Amino acid sequence: MARPDKAAAVAELTEMFRRSNAAVLTEYRGLTVAQLKQLRRVLSGNAQYAVVKNTLTAIAAREAGYEGLGDDLKGPSAIAFVTGDPVEVAKGLRDFAKANPALVVKGGVLDGRPLTAAEVTKLADLESREVLLAKAAGAFTASLYQAAYLFTAPAAAAARVVDALRAQRAEEQAAA
Repeated sequence: MARPDKAAAVAELTEMFRRSNAAVLTEYRGLTVAQLKQLRRVLSGNAQYAVVKNTLTAIAAREAGYEGLGDDLKGPSAIAFVTGDPVEVAKGLRDFAKANPALVVKGGVLDGRPLTAAEVTKLADLESREVLLAKAAGAFTASLYQAAYLFTAPAAAAARVVDALRAQRAEEQAAA
């Protein structure tokens, strides 16, 4: 029978998995307490960063319906439970890992689908949601301008032809 404190920890981790839309698993071996505090501050707007016990986390992930994390749960592990923008969290982890090479991204889960460390890096390379929406709006606006040009082009071409005929007539009458 499980001890009550471990059962409570598993229940808390399970709830954190269920509340989050993504989770990124990291290894923090070699980081100081001050560096971990700084990392928590970097991620605070979009994620909660928690040091976890591997066995309890594997049980909680299984209970929450996340498969594929068990292989990465080796060594000292911490998880960023993402409740905000997963791209921003991935970027924050990538940038922090560049400054502090002791932080290693092991993998994660996004919308119930397991991610490798390489996929988390690809996620970090994406542009933010706002930039992607702005690009989509720009593409939509450009296609509207193109459609407007296509609709007005025949009329403008006809006006140029009529103007050229008028100029030609005027030259013919002036020559005669």
